[in-house]
Amino acid sequence: MAATEAPAPQQRRSDKTKFFFIMPAVIWVLIFTIFPLLYALYTSFFSFRFGRINQFVGGANFARLLTDSNLHNGLRVTLTFVIITVTIQMLLGFGLALLLNREMRGKNILRAIMILPLFATPVAMGYLGITLFYEINGPINELLRALGGTGVPWLSNPFWAMVAIILIDIWQWTPFVFLVSLAALQGLPSDLFEAAEVDGASGWQSFRRITLPLMAPILWLILLLRLVEAFKVFDIPTSLTLGGPGRATEVYSLFTYRTALRFFDHGYAAAQGFLLLIIVSLIVALLFGQIRSVYQEERS
Repeated sequence: MAATEAPAPQQRRSDKTKFFFIMPAVIWVLIFTIFPLLYALYTSFFSFRFGRINQFVGGANFARLLTDSNLHNGLRVTLTFVIITVTIQMLLGFGLALLLNREMRGKNILRAIMILPLFATPVAMGYLGITLFYEINGPINELLRALGGTGVPWLSNPFWAMVAIILIDIWQWTPFVFLVSLAALQGLPSDLFEAAEVDGASGWQSFRRITLPLMAPILWLILLLRLVEAFKVFDIPTSLTLGGPGRATEVYSLFTYRTALRFFDHGYAAAQGFLLLIIVSLIVALLFGQIRSVYQEERS
């Protein structure tokens, strides 16, 4: 049996060279992802106040999560926000994509206008909302009065303050759902729809039997991305209402921010962060399983 040939010196050099290209990415992940995660886990087991570790408390910070009514309020507000905003964004964004995925005059201009809010920063959208929802003579209340209605206490009433935050978030992130959905719709094979039309299928039948099944993987992916982002919402509630009135719009991320940087209880804030990480990880795992099953059905 012939001896195995040793790799050429040039091949060995190229094998080593590739590590120089991936090393920056590895260092980036270690420094900015893994290290903060491990340090936060370490911090969560200590009484960490005013930048100093006082004493080891074990699981006391995690036990506080079960009895903290303010934290439970933050979870409730966040879940309400996520369910309402993501549902409306998915339905509205996909519906607009279906509407503009057909021949119509000025559709390119409409598409460009549709995605404009996506380029604004959430903090700027929140401060813009202060002007729009100003209760005395803001443009929205002035329009309502001009139509014969009465002004709405957008920022002083707990219910309407939540509505204002939801409307701003829907305004900003519906274009994301619209843009990705429209790109996916334009990539669908046209011959399937032509064949369905020849067979006498109605528009609703084509949508239910062809469009939805083909769009299912990308819609699940959009839902995953929006859910993860919505659970981390911070900018709009902070800039628009500061969590008020009272704690009516204090989302989970804002509560954690105040725990760490207003009350300087960093150990407890780290435990709160891991609770949110667990919740989001469970949701991601469930949706990944759904996405995997959809792809497996398409291949079978």
